Amino acid sequence: MPKNVSWRKLVQKFRELGFGGPYSGGRHLFMTKDDLKVHIPNPHRGDISKHLLSEILRQAGISPAEWEDTE
Repeated sequence: MPKNVSWRKLVQKFRELGFGGPYSGGRHLFMTKDDLKVHIPNPHRGDISKHLLSEILRQAGISPAEWEDTE
């Protein structure tokens, strides 16, 4: 299971996985890859919890192993 991660690290890893953005739209930012659009939390002081990160990865179709392999 992924660990807590900072917002900057989340965006960096999504870019390494081929996502573009983040783009503004409505209340939350989002990142895109082909036809897939994944909403991400707004930047804030604290880290993104492992539970929220797991939900974001599930929506993006990224396995925890694939997430850990990107550096």
